[in-house]
Amino acid sequence: MNNQAVEVLLVEDNPGDEELTLLALKKYKITNKIFVVRDGAEALDYIFADGKYSGRDINQRPKVILLDLKLPKVGGLEVLRRIKADPETNCIPVVVLTSSNEESDIVESYKLGVNSYIVKPVDFKQFAESVREIGMYWLLLNEPTA
Repeated sequence: MNNQAVEVLLVEDNPGDEELTLLALKKYKITNKIFVVRDGAEALDYIFADGKYSGRDINQRPKVILLDLKLPKVGGLEVLRRIKADPETNCIPVVVLTSSNEESDIVESYKLGVNSYIVKPVDFKQFAESVREIGMYWLLLNEPTA
């Protein structure tokens, strides 16, 4: 694992959704510094420089985390809870990008401190546009904390 700065941490277990997200980000030339993890446990290890990522520079935080909710091993809500509960990581913007439009998931995500909640559109053009807007806002327009 190199210590190159990651702009986007994509937490996605569905290979199709991962591919669509990466295609959309690349199509709009939003970022080349994307790192993908495929379950909640791996996401936590990456974020907190633990497990197989223990050699990663923990101070190299992603500019934004795109987080699916329905993840194996550790669910997305628990990942969000841990990120927002830790003073070292709670300022990292987290965008839930999920197929779940369940009211309880939306409410719980906002209670835990999610910065944005987006339901994945089924149509690729709409999905690509949603990812473009996420990237434009969180990577180009938003002013992060130091």
